Amino acid sequence: MHPRTLLSRCWPLLAFVALGLALFWLRPERQVSAAAVTLAYLAGCALVWRRQRRQKPPARPLGDTLVAYASQGGQAHELAWRSAEQLRQGGLSAECRALADLSLDALPAGARVLFVVSTYGEGEAPDNGARFERRLLADDGRLDGLRYAVLALGDRRYPNFCGFGRRLERRLHALGAEPLFDAVEVDRLDGGALRHWQHELAQLTGHTDFADWQPPLYQPWRLHSRTCLNPGSQGWPVFLLGLVAEPELMHWQAGDIAEIGPRQAPARVERFLRALDLNPTQPAAPGQTLAEALAERQLPGEPDDCRGLSPRDLLERLAPLAHREYSIASTPADGRLELLVRLMHTADGEPGIGSGWLCRAAEVGQPLALRIRRNPGFHGPTTDTPMILIGNGTGLAGLLAHLRERQAHPGSRNWLLFGERSTAHDRFCREQLDAWRASGHLNRLDLAFSRDQTHKRYVQDLLREQRDELRRWVDGGAAIYLCGSLEGMGRDVQHTLVELLGEETVERLQTQGRYRRDLY
Repeated sequence: MHPRTLLSRCWPLLAFVALGLALFWLRPERQVSAAAVTLAYLAGCALVWRRQRRQKPPARPLGDTLVAYASQGGQAHELAWRSAEQLRQGGLSAECRALADLSLDALPAGARVLFVVSTYGEGEAPDNGARFERRLLADDGRLDGLRYAVLALGDRRYPNFCGFGRRLERRLHALGAEPLFDAVEVDRLDGGALRHWQHELAQLTGHTDFADWQPPLYQPWRLHSRTCLNPGSQGWPVFLLGLVAEPELMHWQAGDIAEIGPRQAPARVERFLRALDLNPTQPAAPGQTLAEALAERQLPGEPDDCRGLSPRDLLERLAPLAHREYSIASTPADGRLELLVRLMHTADGEPGIGSGWLCRAAEVGQPLALRIRRNPGFHGPTTDTPMILIGNGTGLAGLLAHLRERQAHPGSRNWLLFGERSTAHDRFCREQLDAWRASGHLNRLDLAFSRDQTHKRYVQDLLREQRDELRRWVDGGAAIYLCGSLEGMGRDVQHTLVELLGEETVERLQTQGRYRRDLY
């Protein structure tokens, strides 16, 4: 032990010995009062000593994001490092630590922590996570302001699937921490779930160009139709896209996700090659011209960084484009896979790569690379379970699929609350929703258009206005499904539900699978 540390811990004892010696040499008539002073002194020393014992060491500062892992066989460790690297490539500082090396003091308010954890044995924490779990369960302090996400690895062949990850999430939530997004559970390193986790990381950084950890296995689909749903809107245009494929590929369930491999707009690829004095038609990858191969890759902002490279070296340097995720708005019975896609733009005014490809560059009839990812966390309840569907913007897509799926089973009870900008231009799928309301398939349809009045009105305002009806539906066994933007609507609706129903009720709904979210 360092001499200074030893002195800081032992000074009360040393001072007491010195005081005792001085007391011994005092006259008898003064020893009584001196003894009283000594007792007061000892009481003070005891308080100081107790405070020193309870004082926590200063928290080690964190970067933008901490990625904490608990791994038994090394898989969670590897995925944690990959997660940190993706965050760094997206412009965030990220640090990776084992849970065994993480103190609760390193989780201050405002911190952002990603937990990548596996489950060992019969639902146990890995060896390098068990101690952290014990401390977390024993700690009665609050973690308000902490924002977290959980990637839970498991194997459904075992009874307590993702047991440690689920316990960790419940405890963090109980201590007041706020999830960045819903936990992602991975069954035996399922590629679809890992891609979803990568997609969520991309949303944190704002950079959607990242390399898949597993090679993409796309199937050939074809763009069948494209219709703008909000001409004249103050916001970016939203398109209804219809895609078709061979019958054996037309299988999905309401709540599932379409992952699309985008392509660069031909004009952008042509500008890039012209700046490098390269021939776009020269052969490059097998069966592809150089322009076709580059359309599938990330292009740098400055072409000069690639000047002088051969076509082969150029393709090796540039990473493939990452897939884009979209909620499916239809069912296989509709005969096509439908998406609602908003045309986004970059800071310099260029159309986004994914939305620009689907809404502008791709021609109707052109083949697209698409794969369907199962999303059991947003699959629907039984038909006899009432559904409260809440969403905004293109989040209507995931709710439409549930309504269409339940249409095949007459008698279901459904309530839709939806918000957009204006009634005149942004009431998506008006005819379909009005028809469902008239037929009774929609028992209730509540709409909020934020720009139709001076005071902006959102879906969370609809919930407050219908608080009594909301409680009646929930008390009657209804499930709440939320789809749309995470920032803004998603968080505000979450807080409103807690406000109206109570935190215990919302937690119970989540535990029972009666509160599910698909937010992006």
